[in-house]
Amino acid sequence: MEESTAPTSKKGAKKAEAKAKKEALKAQRAAELAAAAANVTLEDDPAAESYGDRRSATSLLFSHAAEEVEIRSLNESHIGKTVIVRAWLQNSRVQSAKMGFLELRKSGNWSIQGIVMASEEEPIVSRRMVKWVMGINPESFVAVEAKVKQPLEPIKSCRVEGLELHITKCYLLASAPSMLGMTLAVANQPIVNFSDDKAPVGDVQADKTTVPAASMLTHLDNIAMHKRSPVQQAIADIRIEVKRLFRSYLEDRGFKEFEPPCLIGAASEGGGNVFRLPYFGEEAFLAQSPQFYKQFEIAGGRERVFSIGPVFRAENSNTARHMTEFTGLDIEMEIKESYTEVRDILEGVLLYIFRGIQERCADAIAAVQSVYPSEPFLLPEPGKEVRLTFAEAQKLLREEGPPEFANVRDDEDMSTPQEKALGEVVRSKFKTDFYVIDKFPETARPFYAKIDDTATPVGDGVRVTNAFDFFARNQEILSGGQRINDAVELEARIRAKGVDPDSAGIKEYLAVFRSVGVPSHGGGGIGLDRVVAWYLGLPSVHLAAYYPRTPKRLSP
Repeated sequence: MEESTAPTSKKGAKKAEAKAKKEALKAQRAAELAAAAANVTLEDDPAAESYGDRRSATSLLFSHAAEEVEIRSLNESHIGKTVIVRAWLQNSRVQSAKMGFLELRKSGNWSIQGIVMASEEEPIVSRRMVKWVMGINPESFVAVEAKVKQPLEPIKSCRVEGLELHITKCYLLASAPSMLGMTLAVANQPIVNFSDDKAPVGDVQADKTTVPAASMLTHLDNIAMHKRSPVQQAIADIRIEVKRLFRSYLEDRGFKEFEPPCLIGAASEGGGNVFRLPYFGEEAFLAQSPQFYKQFEIAGGRERVFSIGPVFRAENSNTARHMTEFTGLDIEMEIKESYTEVRDILEGVLLYIFRGIQERCADAIAAVQSVYPSEPFLLPEPGKEVRLTFAEAQKLLREEGPPEFANVRDDEDMSTPQEKALGEVVRSKFKTDFYVIDKFPETARPFYAKIDDTATPVGDGVRVTNAFDFFARNQEILSGGQRINDAVELEARIRAKGVDPDSAGIKEYLAVFRSVGVPSHGGGGIGLDRVVAWYLGLPSVHLAAYYPRTPKRLSP
């Protein structure tokens, strides 16, 4: 990725500019065709009722025998039948005054070729109709009636290769402008510029393609076209499947969903990186985490819970790994004997998700990889999961990692460069992109993390915790562990971390553990956006979010 983000040469910039001008000329030609079509009179046109700007297409406009279908549902059984299809007109090409070709698209990258050909036989298609259809602006929404036929040879430019639509009726339901802010071809190119500096379309040349790329800001400024691109449709479908698999796995194991609040009266976990807002003369905060509320559920009698919801972090981190709002997948559960019960559940749900999307989302993954190619995501064989203690991971990095990490300590948290270097070593040594690092030092964990009193201290006498992180492609996707459930121990840890136990939010949290006996418990929090992004090998977590929020971006 470092090479792809390097500034382009003057020669490359000129090529990109030429391509952008070519795109503009195409759009201008489309506008001219649309203007010509607007001047066509329907007087004495025998096909006048078979086309036009209708804004709505009811069944009265179509033949009674026509079946309404989605492009993705078309198959050989439809050959010879008359169908109705509603879709976006992706592009069109005039063959002659009597014939033109167009591509229709719906549901991501499901596309099919259409042919509109003048005919004096029923159903009549006039030359005027051909000209009008060819003048429709790309990305307009249309409804067509057509006979399904088998082409002479496969249509390689469309996903439905073995069928084509011979159009006899076409109605414009929603017209796109003659000049799009970003074309679909550009929208489906890989984004290599994620900076917050404004950059026009065509300023960056995507590798191995003749279509200019656009910056992330340009994509967000043209959000509809960004989301229409097949690659973003595929990413969104995979994201949906991740949530479905997460919920399914946990519900099958007795977990019950709950809904923590986003609006709270004190900073979560006593942290400072919170969003503050006025609240009827007082101050409120957006939740940094559902952590306290997960534990309240356990204290309240729930044995196993999970939640799916937004998390807010007021951190001025302008990186490919961070957003100020993301979606958290959280669990909390009672522990009967060992904190490893929690670790195993979390490991199990993530392996279930990874294997599930491999099986269920093969087409979507292929669509993403066609734009953002990456190495296959390696998973450990069942029974050979990679679990390293923090000290073992640091030792591995010292012995087999880059020279700059030859002196990393067992009592200090890992930096991002360390995590990435360790991931490369793990992949090479254990043939997996998914692994666990356990027994983090207390210096790298929050006050509610349970100390392992049976373990040998590390470094300068630093104790270790029953806490862990999970990694995918060298990057953290989960943090979790056992929590302190004894009020006296919890207050001591709060004080040891330099937090006032009587401060707002902490006082109420501690009061719950003083009010009732709370069983031993633990849990973890997964970043949904990171799971999707790193599994797919995307260059930025922003691509996995529906509407990414960063320190410099609050719209759309």
